[in-house]
This record gives sequence, C-alpha cells and structure tokens, in this order.
Amino acid sequence: MSRRISVLALAAFGVLAAGAAGADTWRYATEEAAAEDVQNVFAEKFKEQIEANSDHEVQLFPFGTLGESADIMEQAQSGILQFVDQSPGFTGALIPEAQVFFVPYLLPQDPDKLAEFFRTSKAIHELFPPLYAKQGLELLSMFPEGEVCMTTKKPVHSPADLNEVKFRVMTNPLLVDSYKAFGATPTPLPWGEVYGALQTGIIQGQENPGFFLDSTKIYEVTDVITCIGHNNFTTAMMANKDFYDGLGEEDQTLIQNAAKAAFDYILDYQQGLQEKALEAIKAAKPDMQINILSQEERKPFMDTAGEVESSFVSMTGDSGKTILDQMKADLQAVQ
Repeated sequence: MSRRISVLALAAFGVLAAGAAGADTWRYATEEAAAEDVQNVFAEKFKEQIEANSDHEVQLFPFGTLGESADIMEQAQSGILQFVDQSPGFTGALIPEAQVFFVPYLLPQDPDKLAEFFRTSKAIHELFPPLYAKQGLELLSMFPEGEVCMTTKKPVHSPADLNEVKFRVMTNPLLVDSYKAFGATPTPLPWGEVYGALQTGIIQGQENPGFFLDSTKIYEVTDVITCIGHNNFTTAMMANKDFYDGLGEEDQTLIQNAAKAAFDYILDYQQGLQEKALEAIKAAKPDMQINILSQEERKPFMDTAGEVESSFVSMTGDSGKTILDQMKADLQAVQ
C-alpha cells in the first residue's frame, strides 16, 4: 500500500470513528503500545481528568493502531486526531529546533533537576509554542520519559566499540550526527521495523528508555544494554491548533489543567521506573549484560557534545541558537 493510500485510508477511518463516537469525542494517539508505557500512562491520566470534569470523552489510540509516528502526526495536523504525542526525534523533521533535545549530555541526570527544568523552562513554555503553532499544532506539554540506553550485540565501553555498528536512529538529522560522533553507522528506521532488523542483523543496535526496552521485549534480539547517561527521552503532547483555537475558554482551561495533572502524575510514575525495568529484563534474560559506564568511560562520549551542538546550530541558525542558549540558562537555573 502506498503512503498516500495508507493516509487516505486512515483519514476515512477517522471520519467514520468521529461519526460513530459523536461530536464530543476527542481522539488522542501515542507512540507507545503497552498500557504501562509512559506516554500511555500520561494519556490515560489526561483522559481521566477530561472525563471527570466534563461531558467530553477521550478515545485513545496506542502505537500501531493508526500507523507509525509520521502517520499520526499527519492525522493530528489535518484534524483527524485532536491530540498526539510525539518525540522531538520525529518532530525535528517539521521543527528543526526541536532536535535540541538530542544534543548529548545537555539534560541533567538528576530526576529532581530534570523535572524542575521541564516544569519551569522558558525555552519549552515560551519559545517552542510559536514554532509548533506554525505547523498547525498547539504545544500543551513536554515531559521526560527516562534515561536512554543503547542495546547492541556486543559490549560498548568506548566509541571505538561502535565502529561499523549499524545503529538504528529516528529520522532526525541531529541524532544521525550524534551517533556518527559516537563512532557508529546511524541507520534511520521506523520503529515498526526495528525488532525484525535486529533479529536479521540488518542493524546491530538501537537506543530507548529502559521501560521501553522491557515492554517491547527488544532485549530478546540484542545481548547488551549500555547506559552512558547521554540523554533522557523527551515527548511533546500537542493538539490540532484549529481544533484548540475553536474551543471556548472553559474547554481550553479544561485541557490545560488535564495536561498539567498528567504531567505531574507522570513524573511521580517514573520514580524508580528505569531500575525496575532493567531488573525485569535481567530476570527475563539472565545472560543479558547490563553495563552502566563509569564517569571515566563516559568521557570520550561526552567529548562529542560540542561537535553535535555545533551541528545543531548550523542546522537551525539563529532560531536554534536562541533556543539552545535559553535552555542552557534554564538548566543553569535549576542546578
């Protein structure tokens, strides 16, 4: 099926769903499949808040039910979906400045400082919304999902260990540059193809937060998990802007309050989630190697941050530099 036919088919499905569910049903798609995955827990809390405080109903569509990440973004922009979650890893194709979240070692590892940054950042709450608005999207929230770790066939203790490793990345130019700097051969792939590509050896590595490595059972087709502290997976929750702007003040406030409640809830939900996920993986596959690199081992990876940061500024110009500088100021304020 061609991409155009696929999107048209999904559009038809959305129209039918809208007719069946009624005018007060709002549709919300996420990038993750399991009920306990962070995005779906966030979405469920949002749904709970909306339905408890209004006559509206929220219909949730986990990953795969409406296609890949690019598909659900198209549906959100066209108004088939009212809400969507998407990582800046994919949104970077539409909003290059969103790639700033993939500058390695930019975000703090301390969970309290990280939470405070997402809660108070001027870059997130003031500079990003107009960029999303230009793409027909109302940015409602950005939230962290957990430390990203690499899974590979062989142990990784330095960039040299990634030499000639075909490493799956999202379709994000800066993430490509980051893994080139790490020594790997970055290979953009949609998530739906990753398990099979690892199983058949088309790729030899990928990265994701611990809970996602567990829920997707990606550990079944890899042998080593390596955590180098380089990033925390970030997600944005967005609404179709025409839909949002067409609502009354009461409904807009309802949505803002529900998004804030879901944000606070998801930060609490994540406490200890990474450790719990890695323990579950080890229990399911006892011979799985899980390596948390020391500060000394991380240094060669950390040394690539300046190179990747320069690439980001080259890609995004003055707008990107303004956001990067503001993020650094926001981060400094919470240190």
